Amino acid sequence: MNTKLPIALLLASVATSSAHAQMADTAAGARRAAVCFACHGGNGHAKVPGYPNLAAQDRQYLEKQLRAFRDGQRKDPTMSAMSAPLSDADIANIAAYFSTQE
Repeated sequence: MNTKLPIALLLASVATSSAHAQMADTAAGARRAAVCFACHGGNGHAKVPGYPNLAAQDRQYLEKQLRAFRDGQRKDPTMSAMSAPLSDADIANIAAYFSTQE
């Protein structure tokens, strides 16, 4: 029996899964982030003094921060409430959207 084939298929499957996990939909992110625009601006430039600009931030950083708010590792009444209903895919898409803004 050729044991290399099952291993190769497994590795190809993992690589494909990783690639799909890293792909994000910026258009879906823009739609899901519409509620964020009131404070952070549609282009990621904050409208409210003291709120962070999200434009051109590192995508992984934005994902980490949104997950931290959602999962209770970071506490902020507004951000905790806003991030609570977000799925991992929503977070990836929102982060991708803001990271592509100039």
